[in-house]
Amino acid sequence: MYKRLSAILFPVATILLIGALVWGYQENKEKNAILINAENQYQRAFHDLSYNMDRIHSELGNTLAVSSTSQGMHRKGLMNVWRLTSEAQNEISQLPLTLLPFNKTEEFLSRISNFAYKTGVRDFTKEPLSDNEVKTLKSLYANSGEITKDLQHVQNKVITNSLRWMDVETALATNKVGDNSIIDGFKTVDKKVESYPELDWGPSVSSIYDRRSVKQLAGMPISEEDVKRKALKFSDAGNQAKVQVTKNGSGTEWVSYTAKVKHPNGHMLSLDFTEKGGQLISYTDERKVGAKKVSVQDAIDKGQQFLTKKGYSDMTVVSADQYDNLANFSFVREEDGVLIYPEKITVRSAMDNGDVIGFQASDFVYEHQMKRQIPQPKMSLAEAEKVLNPEFKVLYHRKALIKNDRSEDVLCYEFGGRINGSQYRIYINSDTGLEETVEVVKDAQAGIK
Repeated sequence: MYKRLSAILFPVATILLIGALVWGYQENKEKNAILINAENQYQRAFHDLSYNMDRIHSELGNTLAVSSTSQGMHRKGLMNVWRLTSEAQNEISQLPLTLLPFNKTEEFLSRISNFAYKTGVRDFTKEPLSDNEVKTLKSLYANSGEITKDLQHVQNKVITNSLRWMDVETALATNKVGDNSIIDGFKTVDKKVESYPELDWGPSVSSIYDRRSVKQLAGMPISEEDVKRKALKFSDAGNQAKVQVTKNGSGTEWVSYTAKVKHPNGHMLSLDFTEKGGQLISYTDERKVGAKKVSVQDAIDKGQQFLTKKGYSDMTVVSADQYDNLANFSFVREEDGVLIYPEKITVRSAMDNGDVIGFQASDFVYEHQMKRQIPQPKMSLAEAEKVLNPEFKVLYHRKALIKNDRSEDVLCYEFGGRINGSQYRIYINSDTGLEETVEVVKDAQAGIK
């Protein structure tokens, strides 16, 4: 009996053992292949980063080398700098640096990219490089040269000592950095960038990084009782509804309050208020939304009624995005026949009955002015329309105040129309006749001006 069982089990066990060994070998082989592929990608991204930083340094030097009247070369050089910094940023994102403080260098590259783009796209015949911009370019040339040398120093160590990026990833993940030449090199670069003196990036770039400040808001700080009262009034939940108020960001500039209101119908409402002035930033009704039953226009009408009831008058819908049983609508304030695009409120509607279940008003809160100074256009509507592509079929036109690339308010003629089978909005500067921006109109908002 034993011999018979052995004769059966021994071959089976042998086959299983061989299968396990083969499987283990294959698993190990595949794992090594994945690790090798990841290491190769890291090495490629790092060497490309070093190469592109050197090219950025060279392009900045080329831009400074030509005459101040060489407008074409200035534009070409700045566009090349913008393209190369974008590539460098992409390469940094491919490296395992998420746990390594390298944010100062990334921000520095971001500023170079934005400076090069916003400076390079303008009309140099009307606005050549200023003395401050040339000074900034000289500083960028010197700084980029230092960063390039530091990266090349790390690169030489990587090549000479056959260093692996997988070791960097492991060290950062386990928080056991120790003595690692790659990590030390990147820390040195970031620390040096942090020590650079602040440059004059100009208003168009600085505005991108300037956070909206609560100092812009009017009014006195409010209390938790004020928040509770405001939340009950806005939500129409009744004075007996339960409200829980939480203070956010204590000790910082960005103090706010979140109020959770238990609606008599059973669902929760969430409202966020600024501490200074007690202005509502957002509102969410967490009720369950059923299947779509109402039209987009019905939801827009209800959204308009909701805003008027809550004290936001003269709001006009300008865009719509529909997702299954939900829809988002953007409303902007209208003043003296001009749409004020910076003063935007986004409304989310439930398409089962068209009611508003979401509200985002941060743009409106920080940009709202009781009475804006709206300039008079230097061009007539007919003159602005001549700038358009002759094949562009205009469906409507109106005046609009928008933010340009420098975050400045500019008055435009907004033309809505069709070309090449799609619908667009084109904004023509009412002073210069230049196209400030072009937007494609999605199908969901094709019927909205």
